Amino acid sequence: MSKKRRGFIFALAAVLLVYAGWIGWQTLRFKTYPSPTVPAGSSAEPGPPVHEVMGVYHIHSRYSDGWKSVEQIASIAARAGLDFIILTDHGKPNLLSLSSQGWRNGLLVLAGSELSVNRGHLVGLEFDKPSTPFSQITEMAAQEIIALGGFSIIAHPYSKVRWSWGTTIPYAGIEIIDEDTMLRKNIPKSLLYLPALLVNPRLALLRIIAPPRQAIRKWDELNGRRQNRIYGYFSADAHYLYRAVFPIFHLHVLLENSLAPEFEAARRQVFDSLRNGHFYSAVDGAAGAGGFNVWAEYDSKKFSMGSELDTMSGPAGSAAPLKLRVTAPFSVPFEIRLLCNGRVILRSEKRAVTFEAGAPGVYRVEVYLKAKSPLHPDVPWILSNPIFFNTPLRKERR
Repeated sequence: MSKKRRGFIFALAAVLLVYAGWIGWQTLRFKTYPSPTVPAGSSAEPGPPVHEVMGVYHIHSRYSDGWKSVEQIASIAARAGLDFIILTDHGKPNLLSLSSQGWRNGLLVLAGSELSVNRGHLVGLEFDKPSTPFSQITEMAAQEIIALGGFSIIAHPYSKVRWSWGTTIPYAGIEIIDEDTMLRKNIPKSLLYLPALLVNPRLALLRIIAPPRQAIRKWDELNGRRQNRIYGYFSADAHYLYRAVFPIFHLHVLLENSLAPEFEAARRQVFDSLRNGHFYSAVDGAAGAGGFNVWAEYDSKKFSMGSELDTMSGPAGSAAPLKLRVTAPFSVPFEIRLLCNGRVILRSEKRAVTFEAGAPGVYRVEVYLKAKSPLHPDVPWILSNPIFFNTPLRKERR
């Protein structure tokens, strides 16, 4: 063996040794934080009385381009401690996936379909079975879903099949973070953490989540137009690695009553809360977010996130202020940011925050971890849905 070749082998061995030590150190120092102790199934008081259930949205099975069957996916989700999952297999819609809905070992399995339309990919939920395939024209497909009792969500608008924006917005949601997108867009970083993906997948998946600045800006812009109420989703977009992905992104859905044992009633509870924005998204893989809540108080009434309040229609001469309240019962260090129309108007590290809203606007909350975590400091740990205060819908100009 030549001297040059031996030098190369020694250098490579040294690099690999340093890399192995770095990966080992990253894995050993990895820490996550559990959810606070709150009454089982319900959020902390003094907010509106709710029952909180947790699930994963946007999952693909073997009925489209996923790697496992619905039964296998449900088994993994149940072991992960989830209350529900939402399948979104590709189709026009995917009738096999829709027929797989039901209770499985205490887990509520729900399904919609991810449609390929001319503007990108659109997820439809809660619709009745159509007699003909959905249109490939985006606005027509969205209206068809609405006509069948459902609602739609813009999928991964800035990746894979990118979304082209129009003037009409008959959509009820937009995906803010998408795990599959993060894997595909951050291939160098994914390769860097590949050994950790095998040993500690949660560490690897958290490391590759990039700040969703573009999607959040667009979300605020769409709600600023006020042609519709649009809610934000953290999406798993899981095709494989279900065991690794399921603990990362969760929807925390707030129900008025505990989840019904009868399937159709439970299905309606979860979908209706999603349709109306009564939920928040969280990166629970970094720290448990259960018990968080945002609500508004006006004229002795309480309104959950997702609500729309027009105080001008209240009692004549009423001087009652609108108060926004946030509860974050966490022992881990964090920062609450209250935003109005996409602009931060308050920062706090307190577990309970009250803000008197004097100006009309779209109010929402982001929470950022301040504890040691593999999650990027500019990635929101918790993302609430908005409360719309005196912001009337605007008619589309023709």
